[in-house]
Amino acid sequence: MSTVPFATEEGPEVALPGLAQTLEGLAEQPGRALLKGGGLSLPGPVDFASGVVTLPSRMPGWNRFPVRTWPEDRFGVPVAIEHGANCMAAGEHIAQPAGRRQLTTVKSGTAIGVGSIADGQLYRGGSGIAGEITHVRVEAADHIPCSRGSAGGLETVASGAALVPILRERGLEVTSTEDVVRLACDADPEATRAVRQAGRYLGMALAANVNFFNPDVVYLGGILSTLERFAAAVRSRLRAGSRCGGRSPRHCTRSPAMTTPDAGHGRPPP
Repeated sequence: MSTVPFATEEGPEVALPGLAQTLEGLAEQPGRALLKGGGLSLPGPVDFASGVVTLPSRMPGWNRFPVRTWPEDRFGVPVAIEHGANCMAAGEHIAQPAGRRQLTTVKSGTAIGVGSIADGQLYRGGSGIAGEITHVRVEAADHIPCSRGSAGGLETVASGAALVPILRERGLEVTSTEDVVRLACDADPEATRAVRQAGRYLGMALAANVNFFNPDVVYLGGILSTLERFAAAVRSRLRAGSRCGGRSPRHCTRSPAMTTPDAGHGRPPP
């Protein structure tokens, strides 16, 4: 086990060689001959069949980059790549009781992602971008530009990346989602107010997803889910807005310890 920086914002030509160097060191410990394959979880939409990232919002230089073939050529073994939220959903599905075959897992950190399990199988959608709710329009954000160049996306009011400038405008010194979480844990009133409002927006957007998909359970993960005020706001709006066939999903809970808040990340927790 090793935790290393994975600077996706610097592009694949910088991020991948640094990661490969670490992996080579880890592979040498038990013996390179034992390395039979690899997997890479990325914080952006992935075309699983072709092994490329497709139109990521916070990964400059990664669009259509051959992410899968790069490590395959470097290590000489098969490699799979996947969206971080899908990895989290798959892990949650394995960790949870076998009877839950329809589930939605939400990763709430610097960005927002959703992974879905349908009939016990990971559901990627027709073009591999199922669960990309980060750009769902939110009326309260109509005037706020998003990372795709439009305006009004959920990420502009409910993500960790959105909370940083919101709190700066209120006079707080924050540079990362971790700073936001730290302030909220310290019961800073402005941070508490901001994370609670972000949770409300996320819960409202998820309600439509739940009404359409009708999962057995909804799991809330990611670093923001460690904040009870955020999680409670999500649960409250989700329960108020989702009525699948007259009944709500059985649970809306944070991910258990088996899938930690940084599960599915292509880099350390934001």
